[in-house]
Amino acid sequence: MDPLTLFALANGAVSAVKAGCKLYKDIKGAAGDIKEVLTDLDQQFAKLHPPEKPATVEQKNTLVKEKNRVIELNRRDGETSGIYTEIGEHLGVYYDNYHKCMAIFEEEERRSKNEIYTGDASLGKRALQRVLMRKQLEKMGTELREIMVYQSPPELGALHTEVEEMMGVMGKQQKNLIVQQMKRHELEERKRKQKSHQLHINILIGIGVLIVCCSVGLTLSYVVEDRIKKYPQYGTGWIPKNQSQQQQEVQKQIYIGR
Repeated sequence: MDPLTLFALANGAVSAVKAGCKLYKDIKGAAGDIKEVLTDLDQQFAKLHPPEKPATVEQKNTLVKEKNRVIELNRRDGETSGIYTEIGEHLGVYYDNYHKCMAIFEEEERRSKNEIYTGDASLGKRALQRVLMRKQLEKMGTELREIMVYQSPPELGALHTEVEEMMGVMGKQQKNLIVQQMKRHELEERKRKQKSHQLHINILIGIGVLIVCCSVGLTLSYVVEDRIKKYPQYGTGWIPKNQSQQQQEVQKQIYIGR
């Protein structure tokens, strides 16, 4: 699991929760008697723009847009249950990836104390990355609490509390599973490197044996060829003829000559 990917997922979930909370709050604010809401908007507009200070065309258009927005939100009152569920799901995604990141950070910090790091990034750079990401994740959590508990309808504050408590318990369970998974991956990676190293050694040994065999063969071939040139009486074969074989060859040539 890559912490950067988990961080991106958590960040996306926070953005989705913020957007959902705003939409939920707007719809709830426009719910009820739409006539009263629209009348209140007209009264507020009239106070801001009395006859002696008439509103501009742009200001009137802004009022019309706001009234249309309120009407549209009022029509969507039945969607709040679905939005509520989506907010809970995105909130769960944030805490899920938050706890995964924390577990990975803690395991990396533990390993850095007992193992020699051989990666591309320096230890200082990786440690700084962990600190910055941890602070950003915690800041996201603080923003969510502020929005859902203090700036949204009470039911969203209760939702935040429930999800936070539930994911806190699940986060501890995930931490153990993630640590076990990282250790298994580490063991598998060590075995893979050992196999690769042994294969490399075997290849080098095989190449060495092949070079030795070729060298010996070429040397023997040179020796035999040199022996044939200098001592043709020993024959042209790889194995030189002994004295008995030489005598038989001489007698055979004498017989053929007759």
